[in-house]
Parts: sequence; structure tokens; C-alpha cells
Amino acid sequence: MSVHPTAIVHPEAKLHPSVEVGPYAVIGPKVKIGAGTTVGPHAVIENDTTIGEKNRIFSHAVVGALPQDLKYAGEQTRLVIGDENMIREFATLHIGTHGGGGVTRIGNKNLFMSYSHVAHDCVVGNGNVLANSVALAGHVEITDFVILGGLSAVHQFTRIGKHAFIAGGSMVAMDVPPYCTAQGDRAELAGLNTVGLSRHGYTDDQIGRIKDAYRILFRSKLGLNEAVSRLKAEHGGHTEIDHLLEFVASSKRGLTR
Repeated sequence: MSVHPTAIVHPEAKLHPSVEVGPYAVIGPKVKIGAGTTVGPHAVIENDTTIGEKNRIFSHAVVGALPQDLKYAGEQTRLVIGDENMIREFATLHIGTHGGGGVTRIGNKNLFMSYSHVAHDCVVGNGNVLANSVALAGHVEITDFVILGGLSAVHQFTRIGKHAFIAGGSMVAMDVPPYCTAQGDRAELAGLNTVGLSRHGYTDDQIGRIKDAYRILFRSKLGLNEAVSRLKAEHGGHTEIDHLLEFVASSKRGLTR
């Protein structure tokens, strides 16, 4: 293990022998860090935080801090981070709260750019990008391969579907369906993330069905229930469409339209 002599690592912390810890970093007693992870200068990792393998945590990041929630009363909650994430300078990721299930979860291969913030009880999937100063409020769910542009923010309890693209500076207050782009204050749909879909291997036929689904759900004059019924009848049974329908059916905050 390579730990700089100025770093403070609690003796009860569990670090894999291959972990590297830079100057003046601080690591608390309940922290667990997996193989190949690096911790940069002045980074702080505290509370019950579990970090997987091959993550890069840059200088001055704060990982596992207490929730910024006035209801939090010191209960034992956790932050769980997967593998191959990049957590850049001054990013902040917080542990969960009892009211939100007690765990903030981060998947694999996400990029958290400088000053981005993941609040208590969020769930962030795989392959997402949070650009500079993106802020996720508590209980937000980001699925997979979502890009959030710089200075955008997401209201608590909001979900963003996979392959969605949130334009910089957007204020997202309702669920953003999979494959869609959203922008503005308050954010509205602005089309489909066809570039992202192509990059992730969606075929022309799949993208064509998604375009048709978007037209039926969000550009026709049909009510939502009627639009869903029509979409099921015309394209139901295709994986990409069934995923979209499931997201729409399970929305609690309502959909960005």
C-alpha cells in the first residue's frame, strides 16, 4: 500500500494493499476501499463508505459526508460506490438517511466532474456523466448512460431514464423519460438523444421505433393513457419500447413533457 506520510488513515479503515493515498488525505475508520483505487491529495473519505476497485478520487473531493438534511439525526447509514468511477476535484457524495432507505448507491464507470454533488439516498447507475457543478437533490435516481450538462440540477425524488441528455443549466423537476433530451427552467423535452443511442449500438430500426414512440407520447394530441395504449398496440414487445412504457407507468412525480 502506498500511503503518503502526511495522509491520515484511521487504523480501522480497510484498504486493499494496492490502494494509493496522496498527501494530506483523510480516511475514516469505517471506510473500505477496493483494489487499484487511488485517493488524491486533500481528499476526505468518511463514515460508512464502501468503494470498489479501480476508482480515481481526485484532490479535495469529499466522499461519504453526512447528509445535508435537517431530518438526519445521526443514524447509521451508508454510501456504496462500485468500480472504475472517476470523482473529480471538490465533488461531494453523501451517505443516505433512514427515511430514504439508508444507502446512497453509485454504480460503475461514472464520471463526477468538479463540484458535482450527489445528495443522500440517490441511486446513480452505470456510465453516467455529471458535468461541472451538477447537483442531484436527495432521493434522485439516475439510471444508465445519462449525461447531465454543467450547472444543471435535479429536484428530489426525480428519475432520469437511460440514455437521456440534460442540457447545461437545466432545472429538472419531473421525471425525464429514457432516450430523451431536456432543457430549460423548468426543463421541457427537446427531442431524442439519437447520437447517444447510435453510439451505444442501437440499430436504425430501434431508433426508428423510439422516434415513433416519442411522437405518439409527446407530440400527438392524445392523452397519456390513450397514447400509451396506442404505443403498446403498435410497438409493444420490443425491448426498447417496453422499457420506455415501464418507466412511464412507474412515474410518481409525473413526466417532463
